[in-house]
This record gives sequence, structure tokens and C-alpha cells, in this order.
Amino acid sequence: MRRGVFVLLVGLTLLLHLWLADRVGALLGENSQAADRPPRLQAAFVRELQQEAPPVVAPTPAAPPRRRAPAPAAAPVAIPASAPQAEPVEPIAEVASAPASAPEAAASESTPALADGAAPAAVGEAAASAPGSPPPGEPAFAWPASTRLSYTLTGYVRGEVLGTAQVEWLRDGDRYQVHLDVVVGPGFAPLMQRRMTSDGEITPQGLVPRRYDEQTQVAFGRTRTASLRFDADGVTLANGQRHPGLPALQDTASQFVQLTYLFTTGAERLHPGGRIEMPLALPRRVDRWVYDVIGEEALATPFGPVPAWHLRPQREGDASSLSIEAWFAPSLQYLPVRIVIRRGADEFIDLMIERLPQQAADEPIGGSALR
Repeated sequence: MRRGVFVLLVGLTLLLHLWLADRVGALLGENSQAADRPPRLQAAFVRELQQEAPPVVAPTPAAPPRRRAPAPAAAPVAIPASAPQAEPVEPIAEVASAPASAPEAAASESTPALADGAAPAAVGEAAASAPGSPPPGEPAFAWPASTRLSYTLTGYVRGEVLGTAQVEWLRDGDRYQVHLDVVVGPGFAPLMQRRMTSDGEITPQGLVPRRYDEQTQVAFGRTRTASLRFDADGVTLANGQRHPGLPALQDTASQFVQLTYLFTTGAERLHPGGRIEMPLALPRRVDRWVYDVIGEEALATPFGPVPAWHLRPQREGDASSLSIEAWFAPSLQYLPVRIVIRRGADEFIDLMIERLPQQAADEPIGGSALR
């Protein structure tokens, strides 16, 4: 009798674990079939990235006003007695206050008053300092060496869940991979494992995904997979549907490194109340995600406090809608030091960095590592 009760309890426990693993898998994403995944890039992580003060983004100083050369006095003109009398001219103050037409206003705002033929040089200087381009004399954006971030996983999915997670940024020439690996439960007997991989190209405008794969392994269950394929005309979703492409379209894994790129090349985007839009391809839909910049917060980590900018997506909908919050640390190359995945009001998984990021010794594209 006792033996039968014990077997029944073990069976119920296994069923509960399978059900819980399925709920955690649903929290991390959707699934379908995929095959022919590209091989994983390899890197040797040999050093720890130390915290450094982020570069100060100073506003562009206004150009000092240039003096105009005084106009020469006009010679008096004799007016014949038979000439018609001119109409009275409006006062200068009234003419100056009259609204200019749109083309004239645009021209007056974009072209400063210059003397001595300096207009072409000024236009060149303005173009060099435009957003997205490096200041004169400064090197172009340099992608970091291959990097690994390790996280402690906590959360609540019909009960408390514990585990570990890891994000790896790997590159080989102008090719990249981003891996997000999640393990729920003890490492020697995980309840669930999920791997998300983005594979694509590095361009001057950031990351261009070519393929996204995710694989879920549940204890005593089957392995489920999903895959997205990107091309010049759009993306093929995991359910086989085609969706037209969007500029700067990212996937679930690549979005974190793309945001790192955006913040490194334009830290002025980070200010409380700001908004950052990112087109995102999920396994079954393509959506425009808008992140609200909540503010800068000091996160308590095992290696000390880390200031990080908190981003929260504007996601509204039913209980199945996912919300992925992230914290990016300027002192650690704007890498994501915390990631929180939520579904509904109660279920969430919280990834908190547990050690300093590890980096490879290889040189990044374009020069030295990010500072």
C-alpha cells in the first residue's frame, strides 16, 4: 500500500514538473519546427570587463556669431520731377515680425549667416556632426570582442523557480551570433532548457539578422523548436507566414545587442521620459515595440553597485502578452545587466548578472574595444 502511494506521489510530482516546465517554456516564447541551424561560433573568454566611466556626451557648442562687413553707403540718386512718388515702406520691425514662408524659414534655420565665403565649410562641419556619424577626427563605432554575460535566474511561474542564464555575443569578421541560454532547475537535472540564437551580419547601421532559432528541452518531454528566416524582402515566421521587412528589424535575441549599439553611438537617447522604437520579429508575428526610458537606477550586484538605465516596453493586452524589461549599464559598455520577462500580472522570470562580463582577447571590428 505504501509503495503504491509512493509511486503515485512520484508520478504526480513528475506531471507537475512537466506542466510547470511547459508554463515556463510558454513564458519564454512560442514553438514550432526548425532544422538546419547554423553551427555555433566559438570564442575563448580570457579576461573580465571592468567597470569604466562612460564617455560624456557633451552638447555641440554653438558657433560664435560672425560679424557682417558694413555695407558701403549708397550714392545719392537724383529723382526726376516727373517720376511717380514711391509707396510708403512698412517699418523694419513690422517686416521682421511677419511670418516667413515654409521654404524660406527652413533655409534660414539650416543656413547660418556667414561671411567671406565660409558657407561650404560650415555645411561640411554640420554634416560631419549629424547623428549617427562620428565627430571629426574620431574613429567609427567599434564592436566589442566576443562577450559572455552570466545571470542568476529567479522568478514565479505557478510557484517559485530558480536557475541560471547566459548571454553570449560572438563574432567572426562581419558575421555575428547572439545566444540566450536559460536553464530552469538545478544544472545536473534541469527542469527546462531554452536556447535562443540570432545569426546574421554586422553593418554600419547595426545588426542585420539572417536567421533566428530557439530550442526548448523539457524534462521527460519532447524537444520543441522554432525558426525565423530573414532576407532582403522580409521575414518568414515560424508558422510559415511571410511578413514584409522593416528598417532595423531585430529578433528576440539580437535586440539586446542592437540596443547596446544604439546607446553607445547615441547616449542622448537615454533620458527619463524618452522613447525608443524597435521593430521586432517574434515566432508568430512582427510588431513595433516601443520602449519607455524609465530612468537610471543603481542595481546591487555581487561585484558592487552598477548604475543602469531601465527600459520598459509599452505592452498592453491579454494575459498571454509578453513584456521584456531590460537594464543597460553605461559603465559596462551598455551591456544588459538585468532582464525581466513577464506574462500577465503574476508570472515572471528575472535574470540578474552574477559576475563581471567575460571577454575574448581578439580585436573587435574597426579598432580597439568599446570604452
